[in-house]
Amino acid sequence: MKEIIIDSKEDIFSSFTRTALYYETDQMGIIHHSNYIRWFEEARLHYMKEIGLPYDALERMGIIIPVLSVECRYRLPVHYDETVRIYMSITKFNGVKMRVAYEVRDEQTGELRSEGASEHGFVDRDFKPVRMKRDYPEVYEILNAHVIPAQK
Repeated sequence: MKEIIIDSKEDIFSSFTRTALYYETDQMGIIHHSNYIRWFEEARLHYMKEIGLPYDALERMGIIIPVLSVECRYRLPVHYDETVRIYMSITKFNGVKMRVAYEVRDEQTGELRSEGASEHGFVDRDFKPVRMKRDYPEVYEILNAHVIPAQK
């Protein structure tokens, strides 16, 4: 699943720091698996805002970006009050779909805790697919400029 390299071009990948909260833990004292998906979303929303494409502005334009699929591989647990850095990058974008890769790493040690990816489509308010290059060329250009091809 390795899709991003955190020492890639710093201007086209993003990181987001997050401290694990008590309510996110499960009975085993570790962060519940569902919360990693939420963290991915937080990182993605942060990144989109960072590159000048906040979701609320896109939605006002009529662009909706639903999740088509999401995957997560858990490497090591995160515990309450640990701080992690979530790295993310756009690894594929063709104007109709976008794939985003994530790594959750311990903030102090850099140790990989989990990795994953999400795939998104671009639709209008009626959930009909839009072609970003044709319909929203300025948004297309920004997203296309921030693609880091998947690493093998």
